[in-house]
Amino acid sequence: MLTWIYLVLLPLAARTGLVAMFPFSGLDKILHWKSAYKQASSSVLPAPALLLVLGMAVEFITPVCIIALWHARIAAFILAGFCAVTAVLYHQFWAFPDFWAPDDSVARSHFWDFLKNFGLAGGLLFVVLGASPPAITAMPAPAATISHP
Repeated sequence: MLTWIYLVLLPLAARTGLVAMFPFSGLDKILHWKSAYKQASSSVLPAPALLLVLGMAVEFITPVCIIALWHARIAAFILAGFCAVTAVLYHQFWAFPDFWAPDDSVARSHFWDFLKNFGLAGGLLFVVLGASPPAITAMPAPAATISHP
């Protein structure tokens, strides 16, 4: 039972938690197309509608691949790149003068989204490094079997 938890359940829960937000983000882009289009238009990249469609494809397809372990490393690499590019192009907190404002600020909101995106990219890079379940020899020993000198 403990082996199944280490080899199957925990890695599945970790992968699912890591990518759960992306399909909802893609759905949000569909439901709020005008707002998403406006944000996509705010970067230096051309063709905001095409960017949105490609972004939604990434947000719908790569999480399924990662959870199902079907080309998970490639999917995680693509999604990590998507997160990093999104952070740099669309969450430029440094471009807003209100970062140190005493109340809510646009800059701080973008700052947290920027860090969130890079945090997700970091977690996804762990999937890139080892998407398959760990070998049974790499599992930590249960606490009851660890002896102290």
